[in-house]
Amino acid sequence: MSEKILVVDDQPRVVRLVSEVLKAMGYQVVAAATGRSAIEMVALEQPDLVLLDILLPVGPDGYEVCRRVREFSDVPVIMLTAKAQETDMLHGFGVGADDYLTKPFSAKELVARVEAVLRRTKRPEEIKSAVLTCGELEIDFARRTVKVRGVQVSLTRTEYALLRQLALNANRVMLHRDLLTEVWGPEYRDDVDYLRAYIHYLRRKLETTPSNPQYIITSPGVGYTLACPS
Repeated sequence: MSEKILVVDDQPRVVRLVSEVLKAMGYQVVAAATGRSAIEMVALEQPDLVLLDILLPVGPDGYEVCRRVREFSDVPVIMLTAKAQETDMLHGFGVGADDYLTKPFSAKELVARVEAVLRRTKRPEEIKSAVLTCGELEIDFARRTVKVRGVQVSLTRTEYALLRQLALNANRVMLHRDLLTEVWGPEYRDDVDYLRAYIHYLRRKLETTPSNPQYIITSPGVGYTLACPS
């Protein structure tokens, strides 16, 4: 059965064009024109992915829709935006978005982003069943849970995937391009801003002092390390 994609945009022309491209690729497509109906459709239709316009004129905007959806669903969300400045990306990632697509975009770029997000958000079989203890940080690979000082931390699927990749290579410097390739896919290997944004949010959730991290250490211009005491 093909994946179902919810397209949320108040412009019928955009919905029609996106729907035609996705249907041609074999996806099922449903659509919503307002934030309120989008939230309802995520609950009722249970799509495999949401394409969500940020600027919705009626009701909650895309950021608020994503925040509310994250209260009950971990469906992957790609934000559609006319601008993709770093502050917008941080805001979107902060409410649980998985990716950004800047308007106008080509059919090729749309399909590539959709396929990449679906690919990386499918839950693979974990290759480890052990629990990694890194100071006061505990990662249970089998249960896909993370605790800091015994308190469980809520991570998005992509945040967990990034932390997991760092944890599987604890105390080793992971290059920017390697992390981007492993977590997002090879087409993202140069999108360092994505990586910085997710590292920013991981630190806010895991570190006592995010500006002076003890776990996720930066190697300037090179990559990141999950530092665990020996």
